[in-house]
Amino acid sequence: MNHLWTGVGRCDITPTPGTPQGGWGAATHQRGLGADMPLYATALVISDSQQSVAIIDVDSIGFIEEWAAKIIDAVANVAGLTRDYIRLSCTHTHSGPNTFRLATITEGLDMVINYLESLPLRIAGAVWQAQRNLKPVNFAAASGKCEINVNRRMKLPDGQMVVGRNWEGPVDPTVQIVRFDDLNGNPVATIVHYACHPTIMAWQCQYFTPDYPGIVRLTVERELGGICLFLQGAAGNISPRRGFTGDLGVYRHLGQLLGLEAAKVGAGIETLRREEHFKGVLQSGAPIALYEDVSVNTGSSMLKVISRRANLPIKQFQPPEELEAEAEKTRQELSRLRNEGNAEAIRAATARATQAGWRAGYASRYYGKTHIDWPIQGIRIGSIALISVSGEPFIEINQEITRNSPFAHTLFSGYSHGGFGYIPVRSAYEEGGYEVEASPFSPEAADLLVREVHQLLEELAENSE
Repeated sequence: MNHLWTGVGRCDITPTPGTPQGGWGAATHQRGLGADMPLYATALVISDSQQSVAIIDVDSIGFIEEWAAKIIDAVANVAGLTRDYIRLSCTHTHSGPNTFRLATITEGLDMVINYLESLPLRIAGAVWQAQRNLKPVNFAAASGKCEINVNRRMKLPDGQMVVGRNWEGPVDPTVQIVRFDDLNGNPVATIVHYACHPTIMAWQCQYFTPDYPGIVRLTVERELGGICLFLQGAAGNISPRRGFTGDLGVYRHLGQLLGLEAAKVGAGIETLRREEHFKGVLQSGAPIALYEDVSVNTGSSMLKVISRRANLPIKQFQPPEELEAEAEKTRQELSRLRNEGNAEAIRAATARATQAGWRAGYASRYYGKTHIDWPIQGIRIGSIALISVSGEPFIEINQEITRNSPFAHTLFSGYSHGGFGYIPVRSAYEEGGYEVEASPFSPEAADLLVREVHQLLEELAENSE
């Protein structure tokens, strides 16, 4: 049969001590003290006789479009890949370096710029390394369940919608695993897919961490061997059951729970199916049936990639110069308060500057527009579909997409290809709350995205082997 070929590569992207940390408007510190454990960029290259695709898992909260484009361009140049055949995905850890809110940084901006400038070639090197490790593989997928996540949109008695723990809200505890083995049955790579905001480590934490996805990878690699990639799901309205803490033990514990479930599911996957052939009976103390288990592989090895942009409707924004003036005013206030050293005042001012900053950023990009082109990509690997979009889709979008997918295994992810923006479902706009306020999209966007992804899935499913 025709095998797919797979290779893996990895580079260390841990920031140096003193690099600005990002991800929390409530943080009163700017610089990180150091790393609790390394941060990585991990690359998986999959090839057939005609094409190759690179899937990249980065320990980062994410990148604006400009920096994502620089990384993808570097990968394309170094690895010789078409840009549409490169998937750049982030775990969305909130305790990594500040790679996206640079305007609020008043200490160490030069360090984070140097850090960002170093990433394109380092990440491209991981893809290049993966290309040189290519080997024929068998692969299969399975799923398990781990309940470390919860819906985070909680309504208080006064009607206010806050980020908390909504035990009645929609959530998906599914852990999806794809395992790639060499022809001797040794694991080469494992993909773990799960939906949960990496917000266990919060504003109190002064150490860089990959949050729970780093522990998941470590656990799976220890238990199964090979290299593990973590692909974040549709976590726009999903949080960890325990989080918003400075206790490093919490992310290690929850990451181990998810990692052990992933390893258990992965260990049970047989990438090469075996058929049972009855050979006869051996007389012993009891008559014993004898069998020969013959390895067969009847699955599809088709590799197919489709990249396009969905035209999604957006809100109307105020003139950018007005919102930028408001943002600059909040940044000046924040700078003054940092000099005074009042922790509570700094925290409140940081939150105001953060909110004003993203409003100004949206206006500068989208003012006067009614729709924006939003990246979506589909990768077919046999009976497995990996779907990735930019931004932070709600879990209900994932549930609708997977429920009607023509594939046996559909792994739907956000946090890919650069850019930020929550993608709430229509009902969330009636409830309000942070995700709706922080979204550039109008209420119809989620429904249109679901239709676009369903069309993409149908195209991926065409010409099945």
